[in-house]
Amino acid sequence: MHGGLPAFERKLCAPADLSARAVDLPGPRVFTNGCFDILHRGHVTCLAQARALGGSLIVALNTDASVRQLGKGDDRPVNPLEDRAAVIAALESVSLVTWFDADTPLELILACRPEVLVKGGDWPIDRIVGAREVLAWGGRVESIAFEHERSTSALLQKIRRL
Repeated sequence: MHGGLPAFERKLCAPADLSARAVDLPGPRVFTNGCFDILHRGHVTCLAQARALGGSLIVALNTDASVRQLGKGDDRPVNPLEDRAAVIAALESVSLVTWFDADTPLELILACRPEVLVKGGDWPIDRIVGAREVLAWGGRVESIAFEHERSTSALLQKIRRL
């Protein structure tokens, strides 16, 4: 592409527009969320597996303030929201990227009404925010087992030791 924005930038979706944009996605719509600060193999594997559960994948990112509230460290996120969103949007498996500043993505889940709600294997289904609501409208909830034991926190610890 010469000039202009890359095509993946069209996948970025302001939270206020999520409901309208999600309606046009192929179903079943899959929803997941997270920080996705320093993208690694564990992230991309989980996202590809999530996408395989439906016709499209919506990823909601914690805002920078939300990441800090999670207690991951004073220097987190390493990458600002705009960069994290662009990198996630560039992935083939991802259909839309949005973000949330609240403690949980429940408002976004209610706005886009996914048929499948997904989190990584460290989340038991009964603790996944939005599970009750998605199940109530006939959807399903999945906790995808980790195939690659990776984490941004562990990666940062390794970098700091160098």
